[in-house]
Amino acid sequence: MGAEQQCDDMEVAFSDSEAFRSVQHVLQSVRMDPFLIDLRDKEQYDILLCAVDSTTRRNSDDQAMLATTLRALSEAVSKIDIMYHHALLHNIFTMSIWYYNRDTRDALLDLIIRLSAVADQYLRECLQMLVNNFTPPGPLVSQMEKLVSDDKRKEIYSQLHESLKMISDTVPLAPRVLKDIINRSMPKLFDNKVKMVSFVECMLGLDTERLGDLIGTSLLEKVVDLLTELDVNITWEDILQEEHSKGIFEMELEDLAGDVDKFGQETEVLFGGNVCAEKLDGLMVVVCEHLKSCAEHGCLKREFDILKTIFRKGVLKVHKSKFAQFIMFYACSLDPEICGLDFALFLTDIFTKKEDDAIARMSAVSYVGSYLSRARFISADTVVAILKRLVDWCIDHCERQKKKHTRTKNPVEHQIFYASCQAVMYVLCFRLRSIMDYPNLKSQVFKMNIRSILMDPLEPLKVCLPSIVNEFLRQAKAARLFNASVDLELEDRIDSDLSKAFGGVNRLDMFFPFDPYLLKESDRYIRPNFEFWSLVKTTYSDDEGDELGDFDAPGMNVDSLDDNFDVELNSDDDDIEYTMNKMSITPHRSFYHPMAMSGDSGLSMPARIRPSVSPPS
Repeated sequence: MGAEQQCDDMEVAFSDSEAFRSVQHVLQSVRMDPFLIDLRDKEQYDILLCAVDSTTRRNSDDQAMLATTLRALSEAVSKIDIMYHHALLHNIFTMSIWYYNRDTRDALLDLIIRLSAVADQYLRECLQMLVNNFTPPGPLVSQMEKLVSDDKRKEIYSQLHESLKMISDTVPLAPRVLKDIINRSMPKLFDNKVKMVSFVECMLGLDTERLGDLIGTSLLEKVVDLLTELDVNITWEDILQEEHSKGIFEMELEDLAGDVDKFGQETEVLFGGNVCAEKLDGLMVVVCEHLKSCAEHGCLKREFDILKTIFRKGVLKVHKSKFAQFIMFYACSLDPEICGLDFALFLTDIFTKKEDDAIARMSAVSYVGSYLSRARFISADTVVAILKRLVDWCIDHCERQKKKHTRTKNPVEHQIFYASCQAVMYVLCFRLRSIMDYPNLKSQVFKMNIRSILMDPLEPLKVCLPSIVNEFLRQAKAARLFNASVDLELEDRIDSDLSKAFGGVNRLDMFFPFDPYLLKESDRYIRPNFEFWSLVKTTYSDDEGDELGDFDAPGMNVDSLDDNFDVELNSDDDDIEYTMNKMSITPHRSFYHPMAMSGDSGLSMPARIRPSVSPPS
């Protein structure tokens, strides 16, 4: 019952035929009460069990014998009975294709496909066996890179995908059962990184053609849930614990005159060493590669639409998420004109419409502010268009308040308004200089009447984060867009009591979801399209560091200051201590570092930028 690998075609065909007859006889001979089975038939059945023993490791000749046996079983599949051949089925369903060569894998998968179609008896077991093979067996996990080549891994994934597709085409119930099995088999938080990454990579490969249409949304949702779970289990204390000794968290101190490409290679400033972060890093690579493949095959928009729904449901209000949301950022960067614009409008719609709760709307406007500031691929005209919607909403809010008989300045009551004001200022800190380069866009910004909302009796300049307010006022004054100053006690504090109040328990006043990305391996997907503050040109500094005083602002009255704001903004060129030194911050005062100063280069970024974060609840 077998074939020698070196036999010619006729001999192999004869041996396979002989093996089929032998296997069929053995299967039939034991389909009865154990006490009635002939001992010789029982011995032959035991030999068959040994031939497909899942625990046996085989050389090339042994694998040729196994392949022949598996092909014979495929031909005799109608003779397999779960009542009498339980041990045989157990051996088959516990086999790992990772140990076998291509020919043996093909024979095993063909048997699984045929078994799955036997009156649905073995459908769940067959699908579970294939899903189990999404990851290498335990002994291979620790040596995955050494023992399993990249080509073999991709070949195995391709074979699994093809097998699952064939089963789905043959058995209508298969996709529904497969979805349930994948849900139950998803990696858990404390699983091995190799197992986790391998499973997700293979699983996402199913998100194509018919299978993708049937279970694609479920697959992506499970992946995003896993990313988010890993993300929230990484605390900023984990990231910052080595700050004083190793400088891991140095983010944006590069010389502005330096080579941008070399800056892009400064991987030692990124975060590493945390188990959850390493798993998340590996998974982010897999998801980004999946999105890249979707873009190359013309199906990115479909995937993006699914991701938007998942994002709104499972990520938008997870304020402890630091990296998982960057899958949206990367997807947008692959198609700025469609997906990039769509995401900005999607977030703005959530903010401006009243269907969602206040936390969702505040989160959405924080997202859109951070997104427009950090996404290099978003055009200036898109930025201006979104800003106009935010400003118009704020103006309407102020008008509604004026009509009320009693008007309160309670930050909590107007938290959505303050969040929008802060987002507008934050975006302009990053994009105002570039907008000024386009006369038509500059004119639109000056017509937005930003001054009316910032000088409103609700006093957003006193409520929003001082670091953002100060930087915005300095740039707005240099651009002749807006001239005011505000009396902020202790300007070097990272926040104020008023900003804490409007931010609420989740500290959404400090929520900048697209802060600099800190994961080492997946950083290469984000960095080329990410705007670092150290590379931003401000309105008050030209390339030589001199202040720009004439932007030809139409109708600008630099002396029109509200009586409520009576302390002059310090415009000394050398006094830049406050400028953006806490644009991205954490509530932990012990991690504050003073701004790096340079008398000849204008604005410098603080040596260590603080990530946005909400404190543990």
